[in-house]
Amino acid sequence: MTVIERREIALVDLLDRLLAGGVVVAGDLTLRIADVDLVRIDLKALISSVSAQVPSPFEVLEARR
Repeated sequence: MTVIERREIALVDLLDRLLAGGVVVAGDLTLRIADVDLVRIDLKALISSVSAQVPSPFEVLEARR
């Protein structure tokens, strides 16, 4: 075994790495009966971490009012 094969990463560390760069989740869900589409749902989500050093865009919008 090489060092990479034995390396273990904690779930918290993995989530921290994913959220630091951002994750896009996309999927489709279709409910069909007898080849007839009854419900179709398209899912798209962007998951990312929030930094206190970056100002919120909502604060800028409120200041313009």
